Amino acid sequence: MDFGLVLQTDPPASTVVDLMRRAEQQGFTHGWTFDSAVLWQEPFVIHSQILEHTERLVVGPMVTNPGTRTWEVTASTFATLNDMFGNRTVCGIGRGDSAMRVAGRPPNTLARLGDAIDTIRDLAEGRTAQLGDTEVRLPWVRDGRLPVWAAAYGPKALALAGVRADGFILQLADPYLTAAMVEQVRTAASDAGRDPASVTICVAAPAYVSEDLARAREQCRWFGGMVGNHVADLVARYGSESASVPPELTAYIASREGYDYSHHGRVGNSSTDFVPDEIVDRFCVLGPVEAHIEKLRELRAIGVDQFAVYAMHDAREQLIDVYGKEVIPVLNA
Repeated sequence: MDFGLVLQTDPPASTVVDLMRRAEQQGFTHGWTFDSAVLWQEPFVIHSQILEHTERLVVGPMVTNPGTRTWEVTASTFATLNDMFGNRTVCGIGRGDSAMRVAGRPPNTLARLGDAIDTIRDLAEGRTAQLGDTEVRLPWVRDGRLPVWAAAYGPKALALAGVRADGFILQLADPYLTAAMVEQVRTAASDAGRDPASVTICVAAPAYVSEDLARAREQCRWFGGMVGNHVADLVARYGSESASVPPELTAYIASREGYDYSHHGRVGNSSTDFVPDEIVDRFCVLGPVEAHIEKLRELRAIGVDQFAVYAMHDAREQLIDVYGKEVIPVLNA
């Protein structure tokens, strides 16, 4: 199992770079950042510094979207980083939640997302792509490689990930839901004539190592609110009692009353009061080291290839070090 570290690009950027260096030294293989230009600093500028100050870390956004940048700009950015640092980027992409909504625009459609996946990958890898009525190619790209991983929850998005993406990002660590969604992605890949095993499975969720479970929950409750934004979209589309989305995912947002993006992904977010302890326990990885190892083994048995750790809490350095010394070596012994 690979391990990634996910951070917001809060200033100073040097702290983000330092934490990513620390993560690489502790055995993490991937470094991810949020991508929401209004709420945080521009991630791709910081990605260049992370790549400069690490040797092997693969870096990318979790996640970008097809709406805040034109597709040729996104592709050129990735291709430039790859040319400078040797194909060490990955493009996590989704419909866009905070990045679009705080700028007054709705998330992108799935049709637009699917077209963007193909176009960004083709351009970043040196192939010709169609942009409207114009054929475009980046003539300077040589031996470029850009895996594109799609974030998804709903059935149509899961099918899109299986058919068109190189990887699938699931932003929760509930084994039951993970198994069900991975199965949908793999079935879609198989039905499209792809090898289901060729789609990398990445689970992304907060982790907090502590014997004090109450403290761990309060440090990670914000995640239930963040996931709730996507769940609310699913309920609006499919209804609260639809066979298309399981109640294990949707039931907990019944008392949700909106969301304040100014506190997005932050401890103490007042928009997460509706998130019960049971959801925090299911969606996150909490408790002593042994509990982390047990849950990660369960996820790996389902087929999860990477666990990407959201580290938006008060014990980031401790988390990185404990995982490096006591979790990653055991999982990958």
